[in-house]
Amino acid sequence: MNEILGPIYYVFSSHPDPTWQKYAEADTFFCFASLMTEIGDSFTRSLDQCKAGISGQLQKMMTLLKSKDPALYKHLTVTVKMDPMFFAFRWTTLLLSQEFLLPEVIRLWDSFFADEKRFAFLLHMCCAMMIVLRDQLLEGDFSTCMKLLQHFPSYDIQRLIQKGQDIGRFHPF
Repeated sequence: MNEILGPIYYVFSSHPDPTWQKYAEADTFFCFASLMTEIGDSFTRSLDQCKAGISGQLQKMMTLLKSKDPALYKHLTVTVKMDPMFFAFRWTTLLLSQEFLLPEVIRLWDSFFADEKRFAFLLHMCCAMMIVLRDQLLEGDFSTCMKLLQHFPSYDIQRLIQKGQDIGRFHPF
């Protein structure tokens, strides 16, 4: 949870207005509690295997990849037998906070929270992340693909956000 709490606290506590800084902890708690209300199903074990749970979300992400890039989908799921739980569980439950540097996470979250379908947008971003690594993934075996997906390389966050938005325009949930 600290991976979600940390960026929120950072934004409030580093604000130039001392009043914002004074109430950073309370504001962080309020925002964190509100956010957890929205994403709580991902953390509910009894929902893991249903549409609302983490497995359902990862299945949506892979279905999106299949429609956007069938060859990459086939390579990951059939050829190298990559379970999205191995890499995308962290992506989705931590809102990509571990994949990017803090300034990039803040920029990315600004886009998430501004989007009324923010968690659909999260899945679009996850799909975009796989697509930008397409050539490397298609050449890789299981361990190469796993390493790439678990340690996402440096990439222009604005270009990645744009790719995620483009996917969302053509493949809405």
